[in-house]
Amino acid sequence: MADEQLPPGTAATGDDEISLLEILVVLARHKRLVFVFPFACAVIAALISLALPNIYTGTARILPPEQSASPLTAALLGNIAGLSTASTAGSALGLKNPSDLYVGMLQSRTIADAIIQRFGLEKLYDKDTVVDTRKKLASVSSITADQNGIINIEVDDQDPKRAAAMANAYVEQLDQLTQKVTVTTAGRQRVFLEKQLRQAKDQLADAEVALRDTQQKTGLISLTEQGKATIQSAAYLQAQIQAKQVQLDAMRTGMTEGNPDYVRAQQELATMKVELARLVKSNSVDASGVIPSAGTIPERGLEYVRKFRDVQYYQTLFDLIARQYEIAKSQEAAESGLIQVLDRAVPPDKKSKPYRLLIVVVTGLLSGMLGMLLTFVLDARERAMSDPVRSSLIKELRRLLRGR
Repeated sequence: MADEQLPPGTAATGDDEISLLEILVVLARHKRLVFVFPFACAVIAALISLALPNIYTGTARILPPEQSASPLTAALLGNIAGLSTASTAGSALGLKNPSDLYVGMLQSRTIADAIIQRFGLEKLYDKDTVVDTRKKLASVSSITADQNGIINIEVDDQDPKRAAAMANAYVEQLDQLTQKVTVTTAGRQRVFLEKQLRQAKDQLADAEVALRDTQQKTGLISLTEQGKATIQSAAYLQAQIQAKQVQLDAMRTGMTEGNPDYVRAQQELATMKVELARLVKSNSVDASGVIPSAGTIPERGLEYVRKFRDVQYYQTLFDLIARQYEIAKSQEAAESGLIQVLDRAVPPDKKSKPYRLLIVVVTGLLSGMLGMLLTFVLDARERAMSDPVRSSLIKELRRLLRGR
């Protein structure tokens, strides 16, 4: 009855105390494994960490351009994925911001090979192949973009000067690669317009020669001010239509037909064509841009009017294409310096690796846990061997494992 009146949990508390005492006894019985083993492992880890070379980290920080900087930048963002490695090309197609694109470019094989060749890394890293050298370079390089879009480039090396130089080399190679890609997008439009401008210039020169020859054959034909103004207006509108078509052809070299700028240019071209149709319908000019009253003058006068119209047309066309060409050159120049360097890497005066104290502490803790685990395993083995039944089972298990 006395036992039934004991407060609840008294027996359990006694069992816990006995279990704790047993644990302490087991640990004390194998105190060398619990205390000496972790200490020895920590000492060995300290000696090994002291033998490890100091590693220095060179850090450079850059700011990529705004994604909406210009139509050419947008075209660059849409066509750059092919320069990335296979692992980064997929992410480049689903970019959230320009930083992701430039991180992919920095991790590309093109930049890695340039840095390997520049610093002789294949020999420095003692690698037999370029592929292994790339992997080693990737393991010592960290290229990340923070939430503000700033790209951090970190390179680890035993030489602090070389670590900083390699980090800066990433920036330089990115700038060169970006300019190369910009030339293939912005420059493509400029080259196209340059060709059209030369063609328009030659056509204007031919038209002027033809007009001069016609004047010499037929004499100077007098046109009314109204007729001259009508011809000039029609020629100007036709030249605008042709120039807009040239602009669309140039835009097609660097952007898709769904681009808002391209769609807007198409709408402007359609409006001009409607205006020309209205001018023809009003009988001010015929479809070729010659005033109807010209039909009442002799053939030689009509020829002069046509040559005069051609000069007005090609002069206007040349002026419009020349304006587009200058804009394309300005855009190309503006796109040439995309990368903004916030911090150039400087040789660090303090090592970044190895973390010797952390190595010693972690080794000591892990070896201490291992020592305690081994202690309980050994204690369980001793208890099993002291039990005749369990001892016989253990011997039978050993015999079976040995195949006897």
